[in-house]
Amino acid sequence: MINLALTSFFACLILLGFKRPFIWVLCYLYVDIVAPQIISWGFLTQMPTSLIAFAAAFLGWLVFDDKRDSRFTWRQGLLVALLVYCGVTTLRADYPVEALTKWAWVWKALVFAIFLPLTLRTRLRIEAVALCMVLSASALIIDGGIKTAMGGGGYGSLVIFVENNTGLYEGSIISCVAVALIPVAIWLARHGTIFPPDWRVWGFTIALVFACALIPVGTQARTGLICLGILAVLYLRTSKHRILIMLGMALVPVLAVPFLPASYLSRMNTIENHQSDKSAGTRLGVWKWTMGYAKQHPLGGGFEVYMSSRVEYDTVSSQTSGSNVTISRSRVVEEGRAFHSSYFEMLGEQGYPGLALWLTLQISGLVQMELIRRRWKDRTGPDEAWVAPLAVALQLAQVVYLFGSLFVGIAFQPFILMLIGLQCGLWSYLKRISQPEARAGRGPRKMQVRAVTTG
Repeated sequence: MINLALTSFFACLILLGFKRPFIWVLCYLYVDIVAPQIISWGFLTQMPTSLIAFAAAFLGWLVFDDKRDSRFTWRQGLLVALLVYCGVTTLRADYPVEALTKWAWVWKALVFAIFLPLTLRTRLRIEAVALCMVLSASALIIDGGIKTAMGGGGYGSLVIFVENNTGLYEGSIISCVAVALIPVAIWLARHGTIFPPDWRVWGFTIALVFACALIPVGTQARTGLICLGILAVLYLRTSKHRILIMLGMALVPVLAVPFLPASYLSRMNTIENHQSDKSAGTRLGVWKWTMGYAKQHPLGGGFEVYMSSRVEYDTVSSQTSGSNVTISRSRVVEEGRAFHSSYFEMLGEQGYPGLALWLTLQISGLVQMELIRRRWKDRTGPDEAWVAPLAVALQLAQVVYLFGSLFVGIAFQPFILMLIGLQCGLWSYLKRISQPEARAGRGPRKMQVRAVTTG
């Protein structure tokens, strides 16, 4: 039944695209986020669903869409530069076969992020993309949230739909994305026009936000806990109800801790006592190795270069017996461990030039969203009040991602690149509609005449 439903839904999106080609863009978002070919079995698993949706989205825009309002922004240029540079490092990668495997999905994610802003010519399309991203990701988040609430979950054992550990199905990644999704979901509930705000929309949004908060508990990913804390603090900057938020931040831990599983509390305690945690020791060791590798290979070693890593570290544990405390150290040697950080992922794989391009792309997004917020925050018209809150939501989502990516290697995560494409589309759209206002405000230029006196 699930296989039939997923196949029928995909087929309906493809057929509807012949009437409204932009639906193919939304179809690709859905396919790339949910990956129905992983959940399904049978016919859908035999189809190149991602390639079909990708080709349909691009050809539909190229053949049918009005391109007069499409603009190419300089941040899209950064994405192009990063795409080309990654292609070069792939050609000379230390592990060429493994590098090509990662390149097979990275190039597609980058190309779609470059392409997406070209299709976002109207507010409706911008909102549709945000809504499709939220609803697609919510399919995974709600499933994981329900299983967590029913007592399931655990580190590496929360099964979302199927046994899989790639993309958004991996615990730390879905935890980061779930928290980053919260401000965008709230914006849709407040300013959405496809589903206008009412009790049903707000009911679903509140339930979704609760599920997003449950995902870090179900996955027991420390990344998610850090992201939740960062998001709560960031909301204080623009919220009109700071006191209520601060009281809520203080009450939530008190009310939640008695209901949290002991395994979750035990794992969260390793944030402070990282010396006793093998995972933390691996991270620090790999990061140190990466910095040494980058000194010898400043241009990077290509995708999957971490396979040559070798780290050594000590874990420290203590046992208390009465008044005696016994401290023991264990030497650990590991090889071929992943970067566990987007920043070190970029440094090791793409070197200093790639890291510089990636950081510029991220920081410029924060700056652009802040500029939009400041320019539009005092506009209260029905066609203007949505702009500044959306900029804030996209900015918060990106900040959460940047903090979360400190501990997870998701530099090229397609969902985050879609958010960047959405930022570029919003910036381009606002710049275009603001140009007529600027010209109208200037009016005709007056001629200056100097008085000439004769004596």
